[in-house]
Amino acid sequence: QVQLVESGGGLVQAGGSLRLSCAASGLTFSGYAMGWFRQAPGKEREFVGAITWSGGRTYADSVKGRFTISRDNAINTVYLQMNSLKPEDTAVYYCAAASGSYSLTYGNRYNYWGQGTQVTVSS
Repeated sequence: QVQLVESGGGLVQAGGSLRLSCAASGLTFSGYAMGWFRQAPGKEREFVGAITWSGGRTYADSVKGRFTISRDNAINTVYLQMNSLKPEDTAVYYCAAASGSYSLTYGNRYNYWGQGTQVTVSS
């Protein structure tokens, strides 16, 4: 049974930082690309960033230069370091696992999803 469990969300002031973690189990983690998505109230889910099994990264323009994705295959965990946070970053953040490494900006490329963690950025 595959599980993705996010943690690290919370309330932070604008300009602050948070690091989200996503612990994976039940899959061969090193063989999966991992992505982060977010969904704000009343809005559609949107792509934040992704990292392939080999470490290639891609980001949404809205977070480029502020957010960094990394992974530790030894402990089956992917991270999202978020700096210079803005109120518009407020959302539930989800991690997801994809068995392929293409078109990772699309949610339908992912096989498994976590339950999400809330990030709230106050102004």
